[in-house]
Amino acid sequence: MRLTASLTPMLFPFVLAAQQPVTRADAVAAALARGARVALGRADTTAALGAARAARAFPNPTVSGTYSKDTPNYHALGDLPLDLPWLRSPRIGAAESARDAARYRFAFERAAIRFDVDTTYTRSLSAALLAHLSRRTALDADSLLRIAELRRDVGDVSELDVRLAAVNAGQLANIAADDSLAALDKLLSLQLQMGLTGDQPAIVLMDSLRPPPDSAPTEGRVLLPIAAAEAALRSTERSLAFASRSRFAPTVQFGFDTGDPTSTTPHQLLPVVGFSLPFPLFNFGRGDVLRASAERDRARAQLDLTRRESAAAVARARRDLLAARDRLRRTGALVESANRVAAMSIQAYSEGAVPLANVLEAQRNAREILARYIDDLATADAAARALKMLTAAPDEP
Repeated sequence: MRLTASLTPMLFPFVLAAQQPVTRADAVAAALARGARVALGRADTTAALGAARAARAFPNPTVSGTYSKDTPNYHALGDLPLDLPWLRSPRIGAAESARDAARYRFAFERAAIRFDVDTTYTRSLSAALLAHLSRRTALDADSLLRIAELRRDVGDVSELDVRLAAVNAGQLANIAADDSLAALDKLLSLQLQMGLTGDQPAIVLMDSLRPPPDSAPTEGRVLLPIAAAEAALRSTERSLAFASRSRFAPTVQFGFDTGDPTSTTPHQLLPVVGFSLPFPLFNFGRGDVLRASAERDRARAQLDLTRRESAAAVARARRDLLAARDRLRRTGALVESANRVAAMSIQAYSEGAVPLANVLEAQRNAREILARYIDDLATADAAARALKMLTAAPDEP
């Protein structure tokens, strides 16, 4: 059997004219452009970018003006917080690390979206192939029923063979209808992921379902979840340093006094320069430090957990891919033989060489082997894409 990968007119003839050809790359691009998950991730990265820019900004000065009856009467003062290097550096470092973590999480989310759409595309292809197989099997069952009726009319077989062939044809027709509905459901699920409507088919799948390539993803690559957890840990460490040092944030004061009527020059500007330093009398900042320390410890534990879970997930994905490839090779070797046995059995029955039960058994075995081969194709493709998602790099498109 030569496997095709598109929804054919025999499956959905009533909507084929309105369908748009869509490749796997088109489906992924549509999901990345219109999906809500991408919009949420993009908002998170934009917020992290804004936080990083805010952390780099210098504090604004404050200006105040007062009047008093005491001379001089007019006072103008300005306060400028000193953004000292030991305060500015950890604040910026925490924001930049948080931005890196958001970027890595967004990159992994994009990889997860690609995996979900790829997997749905693959499942839709396999469902379409199963529907095509079921319809072809139902047509073979109808042919077998006609052969049984012809042989009954000439007295070769009894009415029992005709009844048995009719029951078999009816069952296979029901299976073909169920498989067609399942293929339609998979197609509509793909349309929803692409941001299209899910009430009726609007696309036709153009790519084919092939065995995954033997090439393995790059070894030794830093996984995106681990990179995000490492960046989050760096951010919490910088935040802890900033919380410990920000208890003593000095401020420079500058301004002038004027309006002394007792002076020979009442409008003379008298400069004022001052320096202020917070005195930790009631608030030592221990709560902020304790909270930052707890967040650092939590990020450290999360990094350790992410490393172990990511390593286990990659190892499991590699095992699943190897097992799927082995099953695919074994099942693929049986496909041609099963097809030939089914065709030979029908020919032999038409010539009166074998009973009907042998033909039905051969057809059932052929359909099960072909269906298993299609499932193995989809499983191997999904396993390869799962491994690719887990080992994705931030710079991948």
